[in-house]
Amino acid sequence: MATVVHRWAAPLLGGRLVRRYERFLAEVQLDDGRLVRAHCVNPGRMEGLVIAGARVWLSEAPNAERALRFTWELIELDGRLVGANTTLPNALVRRVLEGRLIDGFGDVDAVVPEQRFGRGHRADFRLDTRRGAHWVEVKNCHLVYPDGLGYFPDSASERARVHVDALARRVEAGDRATVLFTLQRDDAVGLRPSALHAPDFARSVWRAAKRGVTFRALRFLPTLEGVSLLDEVPVDVQRYDPATLMAWSAALDATSGWVRKDGKLAGRSVT
Repeated sequence: MATVVHRWAAPLLGGRLVRRYERFLAEVQLDDGRLVRAHCVNPGRMEGLVIAGARVWLSEAPNAERALRFTWELIELDGRLVGANTTLPNALVRRVLEGRLIDGFGDVDAVVPEQRFGRGHRADFRLDTRRGAHWVEVKNCHLVYPDGLGYFPDSASERARVHVDALARRVEAGDRATVLFTLQRDDAVGLRPSALHAPDFARSVWRAAKRGVTFRALRFLPTLEGVSLLDEVPVDVQRYDPATLMAWSAALDATSGWVRKDGKLAGRSVT
């Protein structure tokens, strides 16, 4: 049974995506006729989601003085809503952890966000447990291929690789560590690290799994009212041939990336 873990503070505003540009900006024609600029939080190529004319929904900040008053929250893709805000997953996971909504976290005494560890590293959460520290890193995945699997990330991510390697070192020091992937869509049956988009990250995941880091994926259902936790799906940490993904990625190239200041396209042609 789905459990609501997030409700929008105010009704979302519907419209049509005009374009994504300068990486972090989106131009949207709202249903009320206004042409507005919204914050595109996702820093990646958003493979398959940058569809001109697609239905999108924005949240509006109550502070009228904010430079970017609107934030791109959702997009409709093949009849389903997909979450586009990559800062939201931390709030979703915090609610899941504090509410003990999934197995494996029953011994947690405290959920502490944004905690530093090691040399120059910071985890999304440190869980204080009777068995010591349990470090949790959150990664958002929006890309699902025809095999039904979600793939993270959809572009190279040195930051994600460093996070995984650092967690592996904490496990070797005696702590526990988990990477929790969030899927803000309801059609994925599992998840893999993308050896096509980020081969170094995928190799780090494969190594870290053998060293004791746990990889889990949670599936969420976004709606116009909020976001609900559906269930957990498996994470495949076995090596595979990235060439098997090339045709699927190429098919989505035209609906990925952004327009740069000079008018040229960026964030495309990963294959």
